[in-house]
Amino acid sequence: MFQAQESAGASPQKRSARAQVKKEKVVNKIFVLDTSVILYDHNAIRSFKEHDVVIPITVLEELDNFKKGNDMINYEAREFIRTLDDLAGTDLINHWTPINGPDTGHFMVAMPGDADADAEIVFGEVKPDHKILNTALTLQKAHPNRKVVLVTKDINLRLKAKSMNLQSEDYTTGKVKDVDSLDTGFSTIEGLTHELIEKIYRTEGITPEELGLRRARSNHYYILRNGKSSVLAYHNPLTGLIEKIEKRTAYGITPRNAEQTFALHAVLNPHVRLVSLMGVAGTGKTLLALAGAMERRREFRQIYLARPIVPLSNKDIGFLPGDIKSKLDPYMQPLWDNLKFIQSQFKDASPEQKAITEMVESEKLLITPLAYIRGRSLSRIIFIVDEAQNLTPHEVKTIITRAGEDTKIIFTGDIRQIDTPYLDSESNGLSYMVDKIKDHPLYAHVTLQKGERSELANLANELL
Repeated sequence: MFQAQESAGASPQKRSARAQVKKEKVVNKIFVLDTSVILYDHNAIRSFKEHDVVIPITVLEELDNFKKGNDMINYEAREFIRTLDDLAGTDLINHWTPINGPDTGHFMVAMPGDADADAEIVFGEVKPDHKILNTALTLQKAHPNRKVVLVTKDINLRLKAKSMNLQSEDYTTGKVKDVDSLDTGFSTIEGLTHELIEKIYRTEGITPEELGLRRARSNHYYILRNGKSSVLAYHNPLTGLIEKIEKRTAYGITPRNAEQTFALHAVLNPHVRLVSLMGVAGTGKTLLALAGAMERRREFRQIYLARPIVPLSNKDIGFLPGDIKSKLDPYMQPLWDNLKFIQSQFKDASPEQKAITEMVESEKLLITPLAYIRGRSLSRIIFIVDEAQNLTPHEVKTIITRAGEDTKIIFTGDIRQIDTPYLDSESNGLSYMVDKIKDHPLYAHVTLQKGERSELANLANELL
């Protein structure tokens, strides 16, 4: 009781001094970064606030193998090496060196050393992952009063660390907290009066308040129903009204459901500069994006189609035979398949079929790998990025920052079907973009849920 009264009656200076002592007793953590984290985000070293960061020397050795090339991981490796060099200056980095920035800790490059357990002996193999584990275990032994955490996007390495009594975590910067709550881009409102439905048809639109909404997101889509009658609409951020939209056909492709109608509307809307279309296989994401782009081809200088190259069985593209076009064709074939499907909507030798052939031959329509886009400024381009779930948040940002005047970018993908080992439904660039840019007047998003490819494809999506 006396101590409590003494504390309450203490002067502000004494309370401040005690608070400072308490703050100093808080021991900063030591985070050990794996190579996968660096290749995901070259700025990761700055993401741990006041805590200290250790880079195992094995990570630098692995980064040396990634520094050459045009892919994004090569860029990340080079940028991290430059960052480390800038932070070090003329100092040695085998001891604690300050990380420039407010409220940041220190970093150092560490060698594997003696620990109570040797990962190479435990797992019976000499490999970089085990050397990184040994570095973290050595730090844990050398700093028993501090929490040492291995940070890696490699799930198996995290499990190995935990099996050796070493705390391990995923790198969560750029990760969506609840992917199941991502905005689908549209809502269904039931029980509207017949008069309100008629008003939407008769006039230029209604206010969100008339629908009972406090506010409406920019370019958000609605299915408005009154019994059997319904109307498709969207919130136009330019007018502030909920406006009716019509089902349109784009270069021979007609939407088959409400979601596809919304998706095509977003692609065709000249006021929307950034579009994302998500959905499982067979929902028509890429087809609608391509058909909409071709419908608007006269407004743009070129149509670019690209997708990340994710080789199967970890085979590098350099090992494939032939020139660059031969190497890329297997990865770009799904884009060609969609183009051929659009061509098939028209009779042989029709003007539309000839126009598609001429666009490809003149490179008005160009299928290209993403590695060739970085560093360019894209003006008056409509740019479709397929399989965007295989991109990191930084890669998505890099692509969008390439946009020049009058350029439109469309991302398509399925966040449940990721082909890269260090990404998941929460950490990929497509999820990150949908979560961060929602409700912007320049952006529209639609999640397509109903498969339209075939009954067989729907069977696989639903039951397998």
